[in-house]
Amino acid sequence: MNITDIKIRRTYQDTRLRALVSLTIDGELAVHDIKVIEGPERLFVAMPSRRDDNGVFRDITHPITTAARRLIEDSILEAYHEHISHQQEQPESSPDA
Repeated sequence: MNITDIKIRRTYQDTRLRALVSLTIDGELAVHDIKVIEGPERLFVAMPSRRDDNGVFRDITHPITTAARRLIEDSILEAYHEHISHQQEQPESSPDA
């Protein structure tokens, strides 16, 4: 499995939800609505899910192996940190410009 693209679609600052992410695998499969969440001890990645008839959230898609989960989470968190660093480096535009 090769992760060929990661897009940070949207970031948030005032909630536990820090970002919505899309991931492309092998240039052929896209997974949308992956979440970067601020946990009590660290950031983590939550796969797309939906609530079933019993009110329980179930993943729509998820990695099967520990190695695949680690690859996906590490890649997404690295891309997220790069995205945030890049945003912080950008000078704010002046209202007079």
